[in-house]
Amino acid sequence: MSIRPTLETRAAVPTLEGAGVKLHRAFGFHDPSELDPFLLFDDFRGDTPSDFEKGFPWHPHRGIETITYILDGTVTHSDSLGNSGDLNAGDVQWMTAGSGILHQEMPTGNAKGQMHGFQLWANLPGSMKMTAPRYQDVTANDIPTVVDDDGTSVRIIVGDFWGKKGPVDGIAADPQYLDISVPAGMRKTFKVDTYRRAFAYVFAGAGRFSDASTPSGVLLEKEVMGEEYNIRDLSGNRTLIRFGTGDEVTVQAGEEGIRFLLISGAPIEEPVAWHGPIVMNTKDEIRQAMRDLNNGTFIKPAH
Repeated sequence: MSIRPTLETRAAVPTLEGAGVKLHRAFGFHDPSELDPFLLFDDFRGDTPSDFEKGFPWHPHRGIETITYILDGTVTHSDSLGNSGDLNAGDVQWMTAGSGILHQEMPTGNAKGQMHGFQLWANLPGSMKMTAPRYQDVTANDIPTVVDDDGTSVRIIVGDFWGKKGPVDGIAADPQYLDISVPAGMRKTFKVDTYRRAFAYVFAGAGRFSDASTPSGVLLEKEVMGEEYNIRDLSGNRTLIRFGTGDEVTVQAGEEGIRFLLISGAPIEEPVAWHGPIVMNTKDEIRQAMRDLNNGTFIKPAH
């Protein structure tokens, strides 16, 4: 057994996206080899409707999958193929954009006007970039939760874990997507396939992730870009941990416990050509996608 070293710890960056949604971006539009097959991760969290109500109006996707996980509030979605629906607290949508889709996502707050969710982009290999679009909408009740004797709980969104399997299937990167809560003071180890790239995203509480080179752990409270941040402040601070190779991740929860996403996937290791919400292998394929958008052939007819 080998502990995955902590390669990097950094705070998510405030960003405006869509028609003016305030969110924090943990990574995106960076070196795509760092977390291959994952391209982008956003945390959209707002305490007032003005933070998010303008939403994400109609926009295209091609060549990727988008994974939306809602913790609070609702996201209403619709697309150019006639699909529509609502994602509520605890729900997940895994959208395979494939050959191309136009859609919109419009968030609304809970009874207190608050919203919280995450969106992850996963790349598709070249052989699947022009596959037919597909949705997998999963309600909260269909996502298994395993609770260990020490109180640690894990929601299994995708992949196999502790004898349970998440409800999403047929994903190119064969990912594992877990929502983990570890009680105060507990030390816990989680298995991660050696051949997958992995990251954690802490969004509540605080703790230490053990490091292969520093067994005492890396405290998730440090100076970043000249400013002190503390992930125990639930109002806004968010932390990405990028891991190296190994087959386990160990965390020591702090005084208030810790809650984080643990996400891993098999790297695709192909060239990436990226233009906004369209990700292909070559610049020529990007240019073709833009021509398709301009001439009305972006959406492929169903067969």
